[in-house]
Amino acid sequence: MMAKLSLFKASSSVLTDTQEFICPICLDIFLKPVTISCKHTFCSGCLANCKLEDPKCPLCRSIFDPTKTVHAKAIAKNISTLKAVCSGCGEVFLLSKLRAHHNNCSNAMEGAAAALPVYQPPGCRSSGNPNRVTFTCPYCDVSNLDVAALREHCNANHYNNPLSVVCPVCASMPWGNPHQQSINFISHLNFRHRFEYDSYVDYAFDDDEALQQALEASLREQ
Repeated sequence: MMAKLSLFKASSSVLTDTQEFICPICLDIFLKPVTISCKHTFCSGCLANCKLEDPKCPLCRSIFDPTKTVHAKAIAKNISTLKAVCSGCGEVFLLSKLRAHHNNCSNAMEGAAAALPVYQPPGCRSSGNPNRVTFTCPYCDVSNLDVAALREHCNANHYNNPLSVVCPVCASMPWGNPHQQSINFISHLNFRHRFEYDSYVDYAFDDDEALQQALEASLREQ
C-alpha cells in the first residue's frame, strides 16, 4: 500500500479511489487515525466510542488493549498531503479537508438526496420527507425493517457476507451518500447504528455531531 501511495505523491496525482483512507466505522476520511494490535485502523473518535461496549476490533473482533493504540502517522501524513475530487462539485481538496467539505457542499448533499430511493407509506406520499423508520436489507432486499430488526436480520443471515454494500440507514440521512459502500457493513451496523436515530438525532446537525448527540442520549437512558 505504501508503494502505491508513494506513486501518487511523487506524481502529484489526484486520487481517484479514497477507499484506503476511509474509516470502516464512520465511512468517511480518517480523522486522527489510530491503529490497533490487529493492524486495523480507525478514527480515534470512532474507536473511543466503540470501546464503550467492548474492546474488540470492529472488523475482525480480535481483543485489543485500548491503552496501546498507535497513531497511524503514515496514513495521517498522506491524508495531509494527498488530494481527491469532491463527487458533488468536482473541486479538488486535500483529503484532510474533504471530510469537512462534504458536510457543506450543496451539490454533494443535493446529489445524494436526489439519488435516495425513498419509500413513502400510504397517506404520506405528499410529505416529501425521507423514510428514516424502516429500511431494506442491502444483501437480500428483505424490507420494512427498523434499525434493531435490520441489525438482528443481518447478524443472523449475513454475518460472513464479504460483499461491500451501501448502508441504508446512513443513506437516508441528510448527510448520507447513497453511493458510499461499507467494506464491512455488519461491523458498521453493529457500532454505528446500535440506537434508533429517530429517537435522538437533530437532523440539522452534520454526521459527526448527530452521532455524538445520539450516543450521549442513548447512554443517558441506559
